[in-house]
Amino acid sequence: MSGHSKWSTIKHKKGAADARRGKIFTKLIKEITTAARIGGGDIEANPRLRVVVLKAKSENMTKDNIEKAIKRGADPREGGAAYEEYIYEGYGPGGTAVLVEALTDNKMRTSADVRHSFSKHGGNLAEAGSVSWLFSKKGYISFDKTTVDEDRIMELALDAGAEDVKEDDGVIEVITDPAGFEKVKKAFDEKNMKYTVAEVSMVPQTSVKLEGKHAETMLKLIEALEDSDDVQTVHANFDISSEELERLSQ
Repeated sequence: MSGHSKWSTIKHKKGAADARRGKIFTKLIKEITTAARIGGGDIEANPRLRVVVLKAKSENMTKDNIEKAIKRGADPREGGAAYEEYIYEGYGPGGTAVLVEALTDNKMRTSADVRHSFSKHGGNLAEAGSVSWLFSKKGYISFDKTTVDEDRIMELALDAGAEDVKEDDGVIEVITDPAGFEKVKKAFDEKNMKYTVAEVSMVPQTSVKLEGKHAETMLKLIEALEDSDDVQTVHANFDISSEELERLSQ
């Protein structure tokens, strides 16, 4: 399991996402607007828009706010900033691979912020292609093993076309092809199966085990990057035990 996904799951359980909901909504609106600008405002014909709208709904964003963001992106008469997409690659504590996705109207500002976060928390930026090859785009859905029937999860997932189902450290993970993510997610939604994370993400092929100071510094780096208004998503291949993540989240 991606250490970052495990960390996201723990924060979700503790309600940390709710405390930062304003920032989450701001980033989702930016992503919806950009997806509509690039691929049009028809959700059915725009896969990228469809995925981010699903994510916005899972965060309880109102239908009105979603529709306004789509209109702002799809209709040039609505004006507003035109955001550009940038990918930053780097290394975190212990040699972990970090991939940062950003949407910004000011590349110099964003690059400086990202570089500062890396240098302050034991990491450094790297050249394009340095770590991206370690990640693959996949649909990812996770469940708390203590709240669901593992056999039922596997049955629904495989019937809907999931690539893999596995259990790791008390979490059941469902991996899908990006194109099949919506179908698998819908299968769970129709049966009211409550997942903790459901997203199309960059899943690492290998992981780096972190403990102690390296683990603590890694999480500080992730949170510093995510705190930037220009950073949409952070992916990393660290592996920290659930016990240590729980301790560090206190």
